[in-house]
Amino acid sequence: MTETLFNPFAPGFDQNPYPHYAELRAADAVQEHPLGFWYVSRFEDVTTLLRSGLSVEPRHLAPHPVRDEMRKAAAGDGDWRLGGLSMLDRDPPDHTRLRGLVAKVFTPRAINALAPNITALVDAALDRMADLGRFDVVDELAFPLPFAVITDMMGMPPTDEARLRELTGTLVRSLEPVVDPELAARIGESDREFARLTADAIAWKRANPADDLLTALIAAEHEGDVLSDDELIAQVGLLYVAGHETTVNLISNGVVALLRNPDQLAALRADPSLIDNAVEELLRYDSPVQLSRRITTSAFELAGREIPAGIFVIAGLASANHDPDFWGPDAGELRLDRPNARHHVSFGAGPHHCLGAALARLEGRIALGRLVERFPNLALDGPVEWNGRINLRGAAKVPVTV
Repeated sequence: MTETLFNPFAPGFDQNPYPHYAELRAADAVQEHPLGFWYVSRFEDVTTLLRSGLSVEPRHLAPHPVRDEMRKAAAGDGDWRLGGLSMLDRDPPDHTRLRGLVAKVFTPRAINALAPNITALVDAALDRMADLGRFDVVDELAFPLPFAVITDMMGMPPTDEARLRELTGTLVRSLEPVVDPELAARIGESDREFARLTADAIAWKRANPADDLLTALIAAEHEGDVLSDDELIAQVGLLYVAGHETTVNLISNGVVALLRNPDQLAALRADPSLIDNAVEELLRYDSPVQLSRRITTSAFELAGREIPAGIFVIAGLASANHDPDFWGPDAGELRLDRPNARHHVSFGAGPHHCLGAALARLEGRIALGRLVERFPNLALDGPVEWNGRINLRGAAKVPVTV
């Protein structure tokens, strides 16, 4: 077995994981890890894995003591409500049915109609930021914008937004490798509390329908099929968590990348029409979601290696996005005019390609484009702090001055 193992706890990984990914690609790109999973790091192999049709349902996993203990700790005395019923955790035909119902209302037309509202939210934030002079991009823009957009889009009733942020911040840790029973228990408690809040919102929305996504999800029907209450809760939870946490990373990581590459920032200022491709390149350069996972239901061959049945296989999205065999020798550089930037795998690929990709692109395009245009003297004003996450890795503090 190789001595170069996937190790997200290695010194410096939280600041910059990309040198470690390069080591993995060179040493053991389809790697059997001693902790019981496999890790895949090259672009070709990652895309093959994502498009393979492999399972995402944990019921296919062979028993594993650490993972089973974490699952038990998360469930506690109740059920695991959000996990398992969202389309992220279902195979066809359930995935096809759930995705089809959500896609009926999460349409390109509905997303594009949000552009004026998103622009107004961004401009209001930029006005506040201009008055401050010095601020944290995450606190003032990257977090509140996508949170406000998904809350408004869903049509959620008035609630304790601070508590909702706390809950989603804990829930998103379920997408990370979890080896701490206390954290697993907190995730489970947040899952059950968020499920109760969501059930209350659904009941309120049934009595107070409106022109919003939650009403449309309640009413969505395909060939006589509708979402059950538990399925509704799971899809709303997925949209809420994935709908804002990943976009926080896109905006915050994007600002850091631009400020650390002043030539590319200058190029964007000189040619604002670059913004569409710039968002794609920023998604590639520092992926808001670093990993995805599949589960083998039978032996699966990849790059000459046979992965047994019942195995967690981790697709290194961020590593694939830096693979020079696909991107060329400048894979580690930021190039806003990169012609094939849109081929990144930051939104996954295959059947589980991110349904919210268009919304994330729209928010990133408006937020980053208007920020760069509004503040010609934008500059870092202190060290960037990272959130310490392995999967949804992002900048937690981006202090700047204008």
